[in-house]
Formats: sequence, structure tokens, C-alpha cells
Amino acid sequence: MIIESFNYLPLEAKNIRETVFVNEQGFNYEFDDIDDIATHLVLYTDDKAAATCRFFIDKVKDTYLIGRIAVLKNYGGLGLGSQLLQKAENLIAKKGGKLIRLSAQLQAVEFYRKNGYIDEGEPHYDESYPHVWMYKKLTDSLDK
Repeated sequence: MIIESFNYLPLEAKNIRETVFVNEQGFNYEFDDIDDIATHLVLYTDDKAAATCRFFIDKVKDTYLIGRIAVLKNYGGLGLGSQLLQKAENLIAKKGGKLIRLSAQLQAVEFYRKNGYIDEGEPHYDESYPHVWMYKKLTDSLDK
């Protein structure tokens, strides 16, 4: 397994996100201007792109946002999402980040809790899909 970092949206990440969010989940607006400024990660297993995410600095000091975490169906249940999340956390820490926030689909909240994230506030909707804000202090992830 290899995780590569890009300062642009690579084709592999675009394809994974389109498959997961547009084709499988029915989102209409998957790509946005944040893709131009975000750091994108792609996880490869057996030389095939299997998962992706992006992160970028928030307007709040020392805070980063992680988003668009997607694992292809045939790679689900292998722990790749957690490995990708940990890599993003480590890269953010190296950039001086102290807090990570993300907007989790309700179906994924338990995954994030298992990775040390805490629910924050009431559910909100993104294209009629319920999400909840979650956060994690980065020192928590680096102590593991």
C-alpha cells in the first residue's frame, strides 16, 4: 500500500470521487473550487487507486478541514479509510495544524468516532444528505 500526495486533483482521485459520490450516492456537485487549493491524497494498493481524500487550511488558525474521503466498494472493510485518514492527519501536523474538522455523512459517523473524532452540533444537509460536523485535536492522533 502506498499513499501519494498531490497539490492538484489527480485523475485517480477524480475517478474515485465520481464513482463513490456521484454514481453510487447520487451527489450532483462533487467538484468545486476547493479542489484547486487542497492537498489530495490517493491510496494505491496492488498498483491500483483504491481511496482518496483532500485537506486544506480553514479560516480558523491552526485548523484544517478534511473532506471527500472515498474508498471504492471493492476495497471496503480493509481499513484503507483509516490508513488514509491517519496519513492526512500526519501531513497536517507537519504543516502545523492542531485541529481537524470534517463534515461526516451520518452513515460514516461511527467510522470517524473509531478514529478519534467527536461530534459537534446538530446535523446539517448537503444536497439533502444528512451530515454532522466532527473534530479531532491533532495531538490525539499523533500520540497513537
